[in-house]
Amino acid sequence: MDEKKHKRRRPSREQRRDFLRSLCFLFPSLLGVGVFFILPFGVVAYYSVIDGVASREFVGLENFRRLLNNGIFRLAAVNTLRFSAVAVPLAVVLAIVLALLLEVRVPMKSAFRTFFLSPMMVPVASVVLIWQVLFSYNGTVNVFLGLFGAEKIDWLQSDQARWVVVLLFLWKNLGYNMILFMAGIANIPKELLEVADVEGAGELYKFFSIKLRYLSPTVLFVTILSLINSFKVFREVYLLTGNYPYQSLYTLQHFMNNMFGAYDYQKLSAAAMLMALAMVIIIAVLFAVEDWFGKDVEG
Repeated sequence: MDEKKHKRRRPSREQRRDFLRSLCFLFPSLLGVGVFFILPFGVVAYYSVIDGVASREFVGLENFRRLLNNGIFRLAAVNTLRFSAVAVPLAVVLAIVLALLLEVRVPMKSAFRTFFLSPMMVPVASVVLIWQVLFSYNGTVNVFLGLFGAEKIDWLQSDQARWVVVLLFLWKNLGYNMILFMAGIANIPKELLEVADVEGAGELYKFFSIKLRYLSPTVLFVTILSLINSFKVFREVYLLTGNYPYQSLYTLQHFMNNMFGAYDYQKLSAAAMLMALAMVIIIAVLFAVEDWFGKDVEG
């Protein structure tokens, strides 16, 4: 009897062929992921625990200890955390609000949607040029504020610099996030909303008890996407201010870029590993929250 069960469980020849075919189709992607992601990550992890590229002596966590005692690294980490803590929630909440506004009948809906999607088609260099024209010392914003008697501000060299970059981040990302939420809202069962209307439920109740629960997977995806994009804002800041921007704009990407220029691969690798660990923890927490919040609407 056991022999018969064992034979039944063995994959058939056709199943083995399907498995091999699948591997053949997957092989280019697996090769690309291995060569361009897994292998470089392994190299970075290796550099983070040796004392130098030449000697390659294993030092354990010494590089991490030195990194955490570095004041510039701590400044970059705090600035990155502050920026993400402000920009990511705004990118999610404002995108939901815009998607809900476009769900109802509003005048010039197509023009409104185009306005928020147009930044996706603008090259980064052009975006930076626009922001330099707007927020330079003699820029458009200062000229406009001067009409009301306000003094000029050097926006990119002051404490207001972070808000300028937050505004840039939102302008670049709100349109795409809005489209994702619009797709999520379209998939909410209309029957539930109709029943809620019949029962006399208010708009706030329908949003928090029905719409937001069904949108929880979209909220998770948009939050992760916005978090990743908040780390990539270094491109715009670098083009605006160079290697050493105003203190509030100095992020982890600036630190790692400068360590690369200084050939300090140990600090660079240790910083990259800590950044990756922080991302994994944050994303794990987001998945746990989404699983708890949206568990009653699964299936």
